[in-house]
Amino acid sequence: MRVLVTDNLDPIGAEVLRKEESIEVDVINDISADALLETIGAYDGLIVRSRSKVTAAVIEAGTNLKVIGRAGTGVDNIDVAAATRRGIVVMNAAAGNTVTTAEHAIALMMAMARNIPIASSTTKSGLWEKKKFTGVEVCHKTLGIVGMGKIGSVVASRAIGLGMQVVCYDPYLTAEQAAKAGVERATLDDLFARSDFITVHTPLTSETKGIIGRDAFSKMKKGVRIVNCARGGLVDEAALYDAIIEGKVAGAALDVYEKEPVAADHPLLSLDAVIATPHLGASTGEAQAGVAVLIAEEMAEYLVRGTIRGAVNFPAIGPEQLEQIRPYLSLGEKLGSFLGQAFGYDLNEIEIEFGGDVAEYDVRPIADAVLTGMLTPVIERINFVNASVIAAERGIRVRQTTDRHARDYASTVTVRTKAENVEHEAVGAVFGSRDVRLVRVDGFTIEAIPDGHLVLTRSRDVPGVIGRIATSLGDSGINIGRFYLGRQQEGHEALALIQVDGPVDDAQIAQIAALPNILSARRIEL
Repeated sequence: MRVLVTDNLDPIGAEVLRKEESIEVDVINDISADALLETIGAYDGLIVRSRSKVTAAVIEAGTNLKVIGRAGTGVDNIDVAAATRRGIVVMNAAAGNTVTTAEHAIALMMAMARNIPIASSTTKSGLWEKKKFTGVEVCHKTLGIVGMGKIGSVVASRAIGLGMQVVCYDPYLTAEQAAKAGVERATLDDLFARSDFITVHTPLTSETKGIIGRDAFSKMKKGVRIVNCARGGLVDEAALYDAIIEGKVAGAALDVYEKEPVAADHPLLSLDAVIATPHLGASTGEAQAGVAVLIAEEMAEYLVRGTIRGAVNFPAIGPEQLEQIRPYLSLGEKLGSFLGQAFGYDLNEIEIEFGGDVAEYDVRPIADAVLTGMLTPVIERINFVNASVIAAERGIRVRQTTDRHARDYASTVTVRTKAENVEHEAVGAVFGSRDVRLVRVDGFTIEAIPDGHLVLTRSRDVPGVIGRIATSLGDSGINIGRFYLGRQQEGHEALALIQVDGPVDDAQIAQIAALPNILSARRIEL
């Protein structure tokens, strides 16, 4: 497989990839947008930093692309939605620069508190303005952290070490996690009102854009200081300028901006109260090497071994977890494929129920496997990554439920499909450590191996039906490998799943369907 590396990634990343015999690496630094568009079609993987823009057009041109890697945290230069629709995994190396970015936030906070940049500049110019640059201590001050992800958590630990009281706003931070980190949870308004310093560490989304804006400044105490080492646009720069001029904000330290590189005549750069650095959050030798190694390892794991780590558009599956759920991924895909072939694809709802031991795992990948199996015959380029997105685009409602109480089997995956007023159901189980079985279809109990060439029939439960089916297949030169039969009540209906040694064509299925007492017949390939 071929991987393209751009944007002056640390060379150690390409070295990691080249250790894999099945991967070829091309490094094209400073590639233009047009050149990327022209060449991307030849590559299975693409690694970028922040300069290259992986637009929807680039993704569309990447006919062989399977994975895009961002050597860093933010992926706003990648059209993740377009990649997801195409079934392309998007990965980042968030952990590679966590400490470096957190340390930069702390460094900016300390520099702002003690007026270090401006004091250094005037001293070097020959002035000695000791009294002019009296600062403030951070010890015993309150630091408000908006976003307690990996970087925010490291900032919190460093701030606690400096003797600060830390309050955090993060809707996903539990009381237990906050107590463990030694921080206090707060509402956003409460954080604004109490904090002496505020630092923001969230992704840039429609919900977080301008989260530190005019309304937020109106709720803050006078003399507050603002730090942004996360993403440009989280802080409303025009509102920040006004808040500093009005005296509400005592200082700001910015490493990221709404437009980068920041314009030399930007109003904020004219203020002595503002410290500005050129997006240095991840700019240490250790961090650059770290993100290069991490994204290269993640990409190699996926391309060579199918293990997904660091994906922003698919649940992470580590080697240990993958080994545990691998048989359920296979089972889910086969159940989806079976139902689609047996009963059709014109449906509006899919319900997936996980029962027993399997409910202890993260079942989202298994649900995606069901959808992949279901929709593969009718949707081009569908896989685990884009299955749920495409299902939603087709108007298919997908519901997932879990029940940790086992019934007939240690673990089961039940898939129910609904179309108009018609419902169908298939239940699968894993025998032993990895043997998957189809154990029930529309209420008929069977224990079938869902693999190979199959014939599914519904019939009246009367003598002679099985013999006629076997004779019909035999007359067509088709050998039966296994014959699974289930019935709900004697003398009513029976369901048969027949595994044969070769493919069955339409004429042979029509011949079986025309036999006496046969209600329906379908061929299935699993």
